[in-house]
Amino acid sequence: MMEKEQVILVARQSPNEQEHRFTYSLEELQSLTETAGGEVCKIVTQKRDRVHPATFLGEGKLEEIKQLADELNANLIIFNDELSPGQLRNISDKLERTVIDRSQLILDIFASRARTKEGKLQVELAQLQYLLPRLAGQGTALSRLGGGIGTRGPGETKLETDRRHIQRRIDDIKKRLDAVVKQREQYRKRRKENRAFQMAIVGYTNAGKSTFFNRVTESDSFEENLLFATLDPLTRQVTLPSGFKALLSDTVGFIQDLPTSLIAAFRSTLEEVTEADFILHLVDSSHPDHVHQERTVLSLLDELGAGHLPVLTVYNKKDLLTKDFIPHAFPSITVSVHDPIDIKRILHKIEEVLYDEWQEFDVFIPADEGKLLQEVKTSSIVTSLNFFEEKEGYALHGYIHPEHPIKYKIL
Repeated sequence: MMEKEQVILVARQSPNEQEHRFTYSLEELQSLTETAGGEVCKIVTQKRDRVHPATFLGEGKLEEIKQLADELNANLIIFNDELSPGQLRNISDKLERTVIDRSQLILDIFASRARTKEGKLQVELAQLQYLLPRLAGQGTALSRLGGGIGTRGPGETKLETDRRHIQRRIDDIKKRLDAVVKQREQYRKRRKENRAFQMAIVGYTNAGKSTFFNRVTESDSFEENLLFATLDPLTRQVTLPSGFKALLSDTVGFIQDLPTSLIAAFRSTLEEVTEADFILHLVDSSHPDHVHQERTVLSLLDELGAGHLPVLTVYNKKDLLTKDFIPHAFPSITVSVHDPIDIKRILHKIEEVLYDEWQEFDVFIPADEGKLLQEVKTSSIVTSLNFFEEKEGYALHGYIHPEHPIKYKIL
């Protein structure tokens, strides 16, 4: 087995930052490092009012980090904050080590996780756009492309000497992504025309979205206790308890301080969310800072223009709760997605929420109109269906999306 890269994490705490928020941010950085395949051998923090414009931290602190790196044989230093191109260059020179920041680490994980052509292109675009202004200080780092954290993805060519090459590559990727986006739009348009009801699973990274998705659709999306286990959106059909069929999409995990370039790069992936009719927001209820994680996701949904959609909040991992849990959102349900009974409860709860959103109907369909009966059963939530012999037909009660075209045949 390959030996893990030894990593020192560095973080600055500003005076007004809450202690627990700072701790969680550091824990997240450690999880990200482990997800990328590194081993954290030391965490260095400094309380500091202001960021040093040239070196981010003070001279003394950098000297201390250099000594630690020598002692611990650490060849990679990861900063919790985004570093400017100048800071990155100066710190690398002083520490004589590879230095990356949180954004570059996330990009690196995304590079190793991307499976589809589109995912790979999006990651490469984000990485190149991130690298472009930072080229001058990346001499030593780029010579080790292909080995170690912060070096996956674009490489091979001598990036540091050829800005034009990068710019050309960026333009090329943008063109190719535009074509992919157009294809995706066509696909979505077809789904809309077929009036497919679309649900999207969103949530902070590692909340259990893929586990839920796999249990409910019996598929095998990548599922592991790692951050950003899912990158490429998957869509599968799911049948609700009433027999109503819907499409369910699994999406990339959200995270606080997600690099802006990444949000931009993954627009089309996240657009699955904006096209949805319904959102399932999975929350890791056992996480000490789950309220902050919930807010992060909700503000990202707002940014994407999906803040108005009906949401069911699913508080997951109830099996890990040690004390009474009080949900913050309404409507919500507290579950463990590993429990088959809880999976059923979620599906029932989705229907309950839709009762409030949709239009109630009562309709009588003659027995010889089998096609219409079938249509109503699959495109609405039928709560009762009775056959009347003397009238030779079916009486149905249920709920239907207010804009569904079949509504006009039955109301």
